[in-house]
Amino acid sequence: MTSYQGRTVLVAGAAVAGAAVARVLLAREAVVLVADQRESESTAELELAGARFVGLPSALPLGVDTVVASPGWRPDHPLLVAAAAAGIDVIGEVEFAWQLRDPAVPWLAVTGTNGKTTTVLMLESILRAAGLRTVAAGNVGLPLAEVVGTPYDVLAVELGSPQLHSAPSLRPLAGTVLNVAPDHIDWHGSFERYTAAKARVYAGNAAAVVNLDDEWSVRLAAGSARTVGFTLSAPPQGSLGVMDGVLADRTADPGVVLANVSDIPVPGPHNVANALAAAALARVYGVDPAAVSAGLRSFTPAPHRNALVSTVDGVAYVDDSKATNPHAAAASLSAYGRVVWIAGGLLKGVAVDDFVASIRDRLAAVVLLGADRQLLAEALARHAPDVPVTEVTRTDNGAMDEVVARAAGLAAPGDTVLLAPAAASWDMFSDYSARGRAFVAGVQKLAAR
Repeated sequence: MTSYQGRTVLVAGAAVAGAAVARVLLAREAVVLVADQRESESTAELELAGARFVGLPSALPLGVDTVVASPGWRPDHPLLVAAAAAGIDVIGEVEFAWQLRDPAVPWLAVTGTNGKTTTVLMLESILRAAGLRTVAAGNVGLPLAEVVGTPYDVLAVELGSPQLHSAPSLRPLAGTVLNVAPDHIDWHGSFERYTAAKARVYAGNAAAVVNLDDEWSVRLAAGSARTVGFTLSAPPQGSLGVMDGVLADRTADPGVVLANVSDIPVPGPHNVANALAAAALARVYGVDPAAVSAGLRSFTPAPHRNALVSTVDGVAYVDDSKATNPHAAAASLSAYGRVVWIAGGLLKGVAVDDFVASIRDRLAAVVLLGADRQLLAEALARHAPDVPVTEVTRTDNGAMDEVVARAAGLAAPGDTVLLAPAAASWDMFSDYSARGRAFVAGVQKLAAR
């Protein structure tokens, strides 16, 4: 276990992950410098605890031994570049937690472009149903730095690509790449670097859990000592899959039934795949089939993920604000028939033509908002010219109310009004949760009228 006593550590970022790292370092008697673009309640609390806030210095402060960077800090940030050039270790919060972990507590790790949070929460529910002390941590919202000192039996760990990029020594007991599609290209600089980061979840696994229906999941696991596959089809020997309405495990002979597809409380084939991934990770750890079934039945989805808000005048209003890229939005749209689609925001450099062409047959109408709405409007004009499209140009607090009202005017009984933006939220909202809450509030106002 790494000792930080007396060492000077620069914590880059004072949000959730950075603040957690700073608190752990202070408890271990390190000298803690906190860098962030502005003072905040978080920086004030850390200063009261003994840290020193340094803002965004133009040069690396003297005496720094290590830099721990939050996921929001890109690797080309001048402070991180300067530290690396000076031979100073630059690690992320996940690597920091990995170095401090109890080696007796294995990590079951989940990454992928989409479905990470749903899968890791399903995994947590299954592990708890098995009577294990566990928690879902990492990108799901609970920093790993806060949990590595707690006596758990096993951790369910969600990892995004920025976290994996800066965790070179990570070696989970088992890991999975659920799927890969272009995303976070602006952070990594290229799709190749993005996929290379994802591949780190397979490093050193006792078993790599592979989505046999996703080319990149299979490709990135090449060379793994052992693979356990999962598929939405009948599973080949050594894999999990779907047969006659049940999740079947054929990793041993004879195979076993794990759960009914109807046990999964969230709609869509993509969520069946998420359940299979969670089940596969749990089975690698040794969880019995009954716990898989019980865990899936008791699973509670996180907010803003294919959540039915209300049905108004025969129209279902569904909040999937977490669909922050085209791949996620396509999966969301596949769960419904005729859709009035609410989309737009920041596309993060991702092309949308193929995506729009693939979902056009489900669209009754489209309501667009956000900074990159014009790119979606142009793609819709090319690939779905007969679909009515309306744009909401305002960006104030009432924008989502107008979006909901326009969607209601375009929907017929039996339709689904679906917020699945295919884009990030930061142009108009603090995060996807704030965007989802605004949608829910707009639907509630509509229902009240």
